[in-house]
Amino acid sequence: MKRRLGPADFRVMPWANGRGQTLELVRVAGQDGLLWRLSVAQVVEDCAFSPLPGIARSLTVISGPGFDLAGDVALRADPLVPVAFAGGATVRAVAVTAPSEDFNVMTAGHLPKPQVNVLRGDVANPPIGGIVAVFAMEDAAADGQTLAARHLLLSDAPLTLAGGTVIAVALAVPLP
Repeated sequence: MKRRLGPADFRVMPWANGRGQTLELVRVAGQDGLLWRLSVAQVVEDCAFSPLPGIARSLTVISGPGFDLAGDVALRADPLVPVAFAGGATVRAVAVTAPSEDFNVMTAGHLPKPQVNVLRGDVANPPIGGIVAVFAMEDAAADGQTLAARHLLLSDAPLTLAGGTVIAVALAVPLP
């Protein structure tokens, strides 16, 4: 089964720390709060990330030069290189020299860590019993059908990709 989402399905949400906003692509909550969320955000200046205890985070810079993550972690967020860290960690974006945009994955800490990959013409596989979410950074094709830039495709079956660059996220959750 597949589910397509586009800009009409997305919503703008303020950051928990009030320092910016996120374009929420999809959010799934459970009885105890957030299960998982995919979003896109702008990092335009050095700033603290909102602490999210109990959440595993991953981000992939999709435009701009990237930045450093400092605090409880020391990571470089380079373009098209996924980085992961604990949501409860004290983290700041530093060395922001120009605006960057990042694709974010957040999952409840009790879930298996998602696998985040940047692909161009490959097969995106969901984990057993889970889904794969494919975000097109530019026009691409999934199973021979066009996936427009900035659209999202959720599938519980493998997807054969062609054309443009996508971010594929394998999540151990059922299709919403």
